[in-house]
Amino acid sequence: MNERVLVAGVGNIFFGDDGFGVEAVRHVAEAALPSDVKVADYGIRGVHLAYEMLAGYDLVIILDATPRGGKAGTLYVIEPDLRATAALPDAHSMALGSVFGFLKTLGGAPPKTLIIGCEPGQTREAIGLSEAVGRAARAVVPLVLDVLQREKAALSAVTQPETVGT
Repeated sequence: MNERVLVAGVGNIFFGDDGFGVEAVRHVAEAALPSDVKVADYGIRGVHLAYEMLAGYDLVIILDATPRGGKAGTLYVIEPDLRATAALPDAHSMALGSVFGFLKTLGGAPPKTLIIGCEPGQTREAIGLSEAVGRAARAVVPLVLDVLQREKAALSAVTQPETVGT
């Protein structure tokens, strides 16, 4: 069966709160999800994520640390600009613009993509999340489920043929 939705956790666990996506996706994987949703940890493997996105997903939700100037642990739902400039990602990093650019180089196009981000508290060399970001990694599950439900309904509405009354 071809999964239609990918929930991807990304980040570097060796830089404190940058590991948010990796920890958050672990919690999401424990939730009751529809069978057409694939949940996976990509860490810093941008090349792997680009190849995975070639599999024909209708929706990709990326869980990541996203510094936006808010309070540590704040969750955001972001629709990123998918116009990428870099076509060759670094095999040891996760720059999403490079992932999208490499996907295009491979002949693919990014599907509808959302980032559920968390404001990091610290991203210096350290293993483990700060207390606020650790709470957010657990609290993200209902947000992911809500986004999945809303986006799948929107996708369904687009793909369902219109019925005309007789």
